[in-house]
Amino acid sequence: MAEMKDCHHHVVEIPVDEEHQQKLSSSMTIISAIQHHPLMEISESPGHLLLLKLWRREEDLFGRRIARRETRMDLIRREIFQLCCFFLIFHAFFLTILFTSSVNSEKGSCQKWWIPSILSVSTSVVFVVLVQVNLWRYWKVWGQLQREKIENRALVRCIQELRMKGASFDLSKEPQSGKRLKSSSVEIKWKPITWCSQNLITICLVCFAGLVFPASKLMLCSGF
Repeated sequence: MAEMKDCHHHVVEIPVDEEHQQKLSSSMTIISAIQHHPLMEISESPGHLLLLKLWRREEDLFGRRIARRETRMDLIRREIFQLCCFFLIFHAFFLTILFTSSVNSEKGSCQKWWIPSILSVSTSVVFVVLVQVNLWRYWKVWGQLQREKIENRALVRCIQELRMKGASFDLSKEPQSGKRLKSSSVEIKWKPITWCSQNLITICLVCFAGLVFPASKLMLCSGF
């Protein structure tokens, strides 16, 4: 007769302490928060996810355009600075040569004072026109840069709102810059002051050229 042996099954209970329960509950809370996070809702909604990707791409394009315009403004500022330096160097040489020639000149040279004056005026006009053209370019790029920054700020606000609201965000909403009309009215109100501040370099060059113009007659006819 075969002997029957009883198999005894032992259940081992692993004691769970209070600290382990707290870690388990906190991890469950984190998982629940992640599932209900706005970014998770956006990832599960094709429309909101597509809108977020499009706005992020548009934000990147705005950043590139802003960087290009700032680089262009730096180049224009450098050109204006170089033109102003050449303007001053030319008149420094001009006045030096004029003063030297007036010391060693004869009395009849006073009648030809208009020749160096015309040379000074014509050269000054060329420099002033070049500086003014660059100033027009500079302020045109500056205006475009300010508009792009305003539109970029409006876009960034919409992206932040989309990330905060998640799937409850209205897909028909578009970035709007509401301060444009107010800023344009202020610019119209202070237009003379704005024009003077934007063309201050040209005004200074014209005033300097106006002072140099009678220098040839003063030096040639005053008998140094």
